[in-house]
Amino acid sequence: MSEDLTILKGSKEEEYQSLLPQIKGLLTGETDLVANMANVVAALKEQFQWFWVGFYVVKNNELVLAPFQGPVACTRIQKNKGVCGTTWARAETLIVPDVEKFPGHIACSSLSKSEIVIPVKRNGEVVAVLDVDSEAYNVFDDTDKRYLEEIVGLINF
Repeated sequence: MSEDLTILKGSKEEEYQSLLPQIKGLLTGETDLVANMANVVAALKEQFQWFWVGFYVVKNNELVLAPFQGPVACTRIQKNKGVCGTTWARAETLIVPDVEKFPGHIACSSLSKSEIVIPVKRNGEVVAVLDVDSEAYNVFDDTDKRYLEEIVGLINF
């Protein structure tokens, strides 16, 4: 597939439906995990213009920063710490409309206002998380949850 994306503007649902086959095309035939995480992050950032989009991978019992797009970020996150560490511990997607109201939120950037974190599971274990932050409050919903869970499921971790 071409490395150019066709960016559709419309409803959130329409944007995901347009982006999903393009992400599948980017991943088809590519076996390198870092390359695939990087392209997924770039595609999501380009389509939705979110403040920060990136992966953290589980290494030595902590989350370690992996491919991302946005300002510099926290490098390591402990289990049960912040939204990412809590997602890892619970092994479920968390949608946070206002990060300041999330107990123990880790403020990598004070500009982040809302967040969604998707666990990436393999063989019943969380092996990574996809973290997405917005500069606006209450950005993420069940549509994001459904499509982002589908997208992370496409990557061969």
